[in-house]
Amino acid sequence: MDKLKFLSAVDTLSGAVHAQANGNMDDFFPKTVLAEKIMKLILEESTEALVSTVRQQAMLCVVALSQVNPPLHLSQKLDLATAGISSIISLPLIMPSLDRKESASLYLQTIQALDDMLQALMMEDLEPSMAFLQSFLEVVLPCLVQSDKVHEQTRILGAVSRILRFICNFPELAHMAEFSVTGKLMGTLGLLCMSPNLEVGMAASEALHYLFKVLALQRSEKQKTENILKDLQKHFRGEWLASIQDLTMFFRKYLTPEERADLILVSLEALTKPSRHDARAASRVLRTILKSSVPNIGKVPEIIKHVYHHMHSTTDAAAQETIRKVLHVLAQTYMDEVVLTLFEMDEQSQSGAHKPWEILASFPKGYEVIMEHLLQRLTPQQRSRPHEPGCRAQISPLIATRALHELLLEPSRRVEVQAFFPYLFLALLFRISSLLGVGAAQPPVSQGMDPVSCSVEALKTLMRSAGYSDHVACVQELQGWELLTSPERHRDGVALLGRAMVLRKCWHSRPVFRLTIRVLQDPDLENHMTALVFFTELLQCPDVAAAANEEMVRTLANWFQREEPAVVKLLLRAVEILSRHKNTGKQLRALQPYVLSCCYSADGSVVAKTFQVLRDLVDQLPWQHSAAFLIQLAFTLPPFLEEESEHLRLTAFEIYGALLAKVSRRVFVFPLRHQVLNLLILLVLHLEDANSRIAQISRPTLCHLATLLGWSKLRATFAEKDVWTILSALLQQETGRALWFLKQSVLLFRSPQVPIRRTAVWFAGQIIQTLGAEEAREMDEVHAALRHMRADPDPTVSCLATQTSYILEAKEKTWVASSTSCFCPRRLRKACF
Repeated sequence: MDKLKFLSAVDTLSGAVHAQANGNMDDFFPKTVLAEKIMKLILEESTEALVSTVRQQAMLCVVALSQVNPPLHLSQKLDLATAGISSIISLPLIMPSLDRKESASLYLQTIQALDDMLQALMMEDLEPSMAFLQSFLEVVLPCLVQSDKVHEQTRILGAVSRILRFICNFPELAHMAEFSVTGKLMGTLGLLCMSPNLEVGMAASEALHYLFKVLALQRSEKQKTENILKDLQKHFRGEWLASIQDLTMFFRKYLTPEERADLILVSLEALTKPSRHDARAASRVLRTILKSSVPNIGKVPEIIKHVYHHMHSTTDAAAQETIRKVLHVLAQTYMDEVVLTLFEMDEQSQSGAHKPWEILASFPKGYEVIMEHLLQRLTPQQRSRPHEPGCRAQISPLIATRALHELLLEPSRRVEVQAFFPYLFLALLFRISSLLGVGAAQPPVSQGMDPVSCSVEALKTLMRSAGYSDHVACVQELQGWELLTSPERHRDGVALLGRAMVLRKCWHSRPVFRLTIRVLQDPDLENHMTALVFFTELLQCPDVAAAANEEMVRTLANWFQREEPAVVKLLLRAVEILSRHKNTGKQLRALQPYVLSCCYSADGSVVAKTFQVLRDLVDQLPWQHSAAFLIQLAFTLPPFLEEESEHLRLTAFEIYGALLAKVSRRVFVFPLRHQVLNLLILLVLHLEDANSRIAQISRPTLCHLATLLGWSKLRATFAEKDVWTILSALLQQETGRALWFLKQSVLLFRSPQVPIRRTAVWFAGQIIQTLGAEEAREMDEVHAALRHMRADPDPTVSCLATQTSYILEAKEKTWVASSTSCFCPRRLRKACF
């Protein structure tokens, strides 16, 4: 009675203060003290039986206090609400009966008082405060989930349902943006809708209905709200399936990403409970909400951590399958966050558990999506994108490499690995080249995890997974893996890798080759040297060479125009290899002009490599199909026959000799015939070349030339006699070409070799003595050349040039005298070509 009198006094005082215009309870008695006293009275009430109205009156007193100033603090409101709900839910079950009619009536009145108190505490400036509701739900939801008593669950669900129904009456809610417990509440109520107890299921369904109604009123577009509410009303207190369908719709349209994550976490928590019913209910919810395309979901790392920690403890087959589905769905959409979290958990657990990676690899279609995503993360285009603020976490190329390695270790996806092999192979190879070229731009994720070695291990695993273990062993025997990781000899390692694929007849050689060509079409390719080295080695395989097409020719032609010495030398090697295969004539003909242009490169090593390739080309190419190229080559070679470099000069003579050896009398016509005759004196004089091998090449070349020209007598002379005899015999037989021979000799005055200059000057003197007056007008150039030669550093050449000048001057005098004598017919000299 004392308690009731006190509560009545507080109620009276509250009414009086409320009646004042600016009434304040603190002016009469501290409101917080009164609230604490009332809360104490509620907590003192017995939870064994409901025998008095003290609990009811205390709650109504809180309602009265809430209507006067100053307002209670949120924490004190929560304490009062917690005290009220805990004192109710702990009461024993009250069954309706005739002999307990008064107890049932008191219970209903107390429940109504609780509802009034919760509604009063929730109000803030004439609007319900969602901040209070959030704090209240954070207290009661754990109680709801942990309780195994039906009457306790129904009482909590009833309180939640009624407070949500109360909120539906207000168009504006205070702190709605801060209300973040929606996902947990929806998940919990959704699971309880499928409770085996009909009473709990109906109560949860009703609470869920009002939650949907609140969301529809607050978050839907105004023109759609009415239709949504009508549809919800059709399902009110309906079967659990209807509630789950509505839950799926609100999950997708009206929850924030974080709220969706909370709902998934609540369901996963239930999925791992010992109760088989809870697990099956959670499985139904998760499979329904994740059935079609997944909306934006937050807290992905938190979800993955939960999956990681509980996947081993779950024994129910359906629950395990659902966990696999959740992990798989999240991995397809949020691969970066999933991978980062899995590596974080692996490092923290240090247990070596591989089950998450096994799950990720267990879905064929999903495996392809994951592989494509990781492949993108390895490419330079993806790495160069700036990370925009507010974006989700992105994995680095190193993490992508590690994830690929983990997934490739799973043996169940061999078919998919075969399909992705070319792309993954080149991506990992280019990754290694980039790291060695610019240094490891990112630190290792864990101690001892070197980016280069990680990429190499991933490459090895890829090859083993594709069935190429013998290739891995072959490269190992040749120390190719060590070379591949060496900054100085990395290209040698790349070459060995390509060579092993050729030697071991790798089935993927052609797909990798075609992909390499497509990659090389990017003019800004960072790892073009690696691609070209590997391309060149693969080209040695006959099957790969058979795949050469116009696309390859265009690609190589574009790279030839870059004129980078290292690049051009690799391209020349590719042409050289291509020439050794059958049925590649069309491609060779398209590339031959680019090879010839390399003869004029400013880089000596490129020129040397070009002549080496030309030497092989001349040996390989038949005249019938390559006449135009060989003739063009013949016109390209003359300047190089007088090169100071003995090696280059020797190669030029070898090429020219081999080229003429392919010529028959039937095809020895203009312009080749004229070009060869224009080099006749050069070939003869180089019988005295400082390099004896050049002299050995020149003699058989001269003999074949005599055969082509039908000079049977001269052929014997060319084969056996010395230079002086050959020149004399040549001048004697081909007197009509004397002036032509003189011009060739004058050109050889510039030869860097003394014996050739000396012989050229001597032969010029011999020719001059045979010329007539009609050739006098051609002597100005010869005069100038001889004057220059008189200053030759070699005394024998200088002396001989002086003598020849005197001969020319004397000869000119005779020509002048003969031109002023009697009119006599001039003998015309005409060179016969």
